[in-house]
Amino acid sequence: MKSTPLLFLNVIIIATCGLIYELLAATVSSYVLGDSVTQFSFIIGVYLFAMGVGSYLSRFIDKNIAEKFIDIELAVAVIGGFSAPLLFLTFAYVTYFGIILYSMVFIIGTLVGLEIPLLMRILQDKLDFKELVSRVLALDYVGALVASLLFPIFLVPKLGLNRTSLLFGMLNAAVGVWATWLLEPLITKRKAMILRVKGVIVLALLAIALIKADRLTTLAEDALFVDNIIYTKSSPYQRIVVTKGKTGYALFLNGNLQFNSFDEYRYHEALVHPAFAAFQGDVKRVLVLGGGDGLALREIEKYNSVEFIQLVDLDPDMTKVSSAVPALGELNKHSFSDPRVHVTNGDAFVWLDAVQAEPFDIAIIDFPDPNNFALGKLYSTRFYNLLKQKLKPDSSVVIQTTSPLIARNSFWCVMKTLESSGYTVKPYQTTVPSFGIWGFALAKLQPFDKPAKPPTNVELRFLNNETFASLFEFPADTSKPDIELEINRLDNQALVRYYETEWRRFEQ
Repeated sequence: MKSTPLLFLNVIIIATCGLIYELLAATVSSYVLGDSVTQFSFIIGVYLFAMGVGSYLSRFIDKNIAEKFIDIELAVAVIGGFSAPLLFLTFAYVTYFGIILYSMVFIIGTLVGLEIPLLMRILQDKLDFKELVSRVLALDYVGALVASLLFPIFLVPKLGLNRTSLLFGMLNAAVGVWATWLLEPLITKRKAMILRVKGVIVLALLAIALIKADRLTTLAEDALFVDNIIYTKSSPYQRIVVTKGKTGYALFLNGNLQFNSFDEYRYHEALVHPAFAAFQGDVKRVLVLGGGDGLALREIEKYNSVEFIQLVDLDPDMTKVSSAVPALGELNKHSFSDPRVHVTNGDAFVWLDAVQAEPFDIAIIDFPDPNNFALGKLYSTRFYNLLKQKLKPDSSVVIQTTSPLIARNSFWCVMKTLESSGYTVKPYQTTVPSFGIWGFALAKLQPFDKPAKPPTNVELRFLNNETFASLFEFPADTSKPDIELEINRLDNQALVRYYETEWRRFEQ
């Protein structure tokens, strides 16, 4: 063998690629199915179990170990490299996506599990057993660290999921071709040549796919979205898609509809104006958490008394969408250009904890639904207690709280969590055709009566005295359930469990 140290380098590469493929599968599934905690856990569990299966199966490979190792490396390159594009396409075109997802995770895990034991057997004559095991396992974990750092910091933000998948497939194939020289003493010249040809073919296919990665993404998204796609952007946090159809423009984050221009005014009027109606006096300072589309800002800017608006949204690409898509800029009436608006891109939880600011009269909280722990913390007692530090004793708060019809327990869990944090809460709901029945919480730090009508002298398309009063009425099927709901805390994330259970009924 030409170089034992170079074979140890292969261990790092194998481990890195294997974990990258697992992370890709988990991320793709979260993009297309919603960020399910159970689903992510299943993917990790299936992958680790499959690695164990692969390690066990390696005992049955007795002959031509070096050749088998290279063949497996090339198989991982093909399956792992094409995994992300294939998963996106299968979700778009078939109904049994889950079977394909977990089958692919299992196959990749099994193949990766085969590689390390075979490589250890190839190296067993070069080092004593204790030294061999310690080095291989240590380098295996180094590879896992490399993957876990590269994936969120560089690969997804800069390359996107499809390109990352294909690039690491090419890396696996290159390692396989490289190994035909490193393991030359253990492979016949004829077999080495065959393996090199295979490797070059795999590299070529992956390279072509890498060049056409945007086309592969377009094929999948064209099938996922009924209307024409006019804008896409993969940020470090999410996939942003804007479509245009007969009813107007629509914004999707990770495949989930955020608004349709046809009826978004219903949602945003219901989100913003009850808070103003509940506040006694002129509103001067407003805090907006989330709301990177600028549509809540549009409603807030209708009030001449407002002097300062602080918007905190995690994703800078989200707050730039209305600049990138002129139609959305017109829809929010170029709300980000208002000199009263101050934008901070960062985690709202961290911002509340770290930033000192003069108290606000009103807080509008427009986060995505709590479908994962990262979002669930933004609906927790800890978050609501941090929010208190930015409020006056008579400040008004409004929070979007998912559908009380589809996710009834989730909706009322938010109400209970707010009450346990010291807020007086008036829940309300409205109908938005694109979403159905949608819920909100109007809260204050002191007892108050629910407002009877919307503010006067404000241009409104949806709310009037009659519709405003009906917001606070709950039919039997959306009223508080007769069960003891948990309070959503950081250490239990009860809301995420409720939400996942209730919305899973509507997954494809």
